Amino acid sequence: MIRSELIQKLADENPHLYQRDVERIVNSIFEEITEAMARGDRVELRGFGAFSVKQRDARVGRNPRTGDSVAVEEKHVPFFKTGKLLRDRLNGKA
Repeated sequence: MIRSELIQKLADENPHLYQRDVERIVNSIFEEITEAMARGDRVELRGFGAFSVKQRDARVGRNPRTGDSVAVEEKHVPFFKTGKLLRDRLNGKA
């Protein structure tokens, strides 16, 4: 599902809301999650999962084409851990 499909589904399920308002709500939620992660905060959505930021240390990598050593800088990457309820639903337990 992509963002526009999510917005359309929510608008269809809530006919009392204008689609532009639903779009604003969805964009606000994603923006808040992004800003929190940029600050290094953890975002937990109970029953769904938790978004956090992991730090990958600097290392020496290897160019697969030439075999040369390449310095890879330290970086921060997003990480998502599924919640128990979501895991159970995916595995047919709920």
